[in-house]
Amino acid sequence: MAGIIITFKVVLESPEVDFEAVKDKVISAIEGYDCDIGNATIEEVAYGIKAIKIIFLMDEKKGGTENLEEKLKEIEGVSSVEVLDVRRAVG
Repeated sequence: MAGIIITFKVVLESPEVDFEAVKDKVISAIEGYDCDIGNATIEEVAYGIKAIKIIFLMDEKKGGTENLEEKLKEIEGVSSVEVLDVRRAVG
């Protein structure tokens, strides 16, 4: 089976949220879902609000990302989670 390369955009609630702490929790949650992190970057949204743009590899046997998205939304300081890109990685 192939892997799926997924890009999430995790938007924080406010500029006062500790970005690094939330980033660590997001990465930990994704790794806990048995996915491999490829890259995590900061993206400015507006009015000082930041987002974490994170790329990771997930086994396609897991199906969709809905459960993982819900898990990330439960992290304190996270406002929203958006799927930006999904690609099948064969090989």
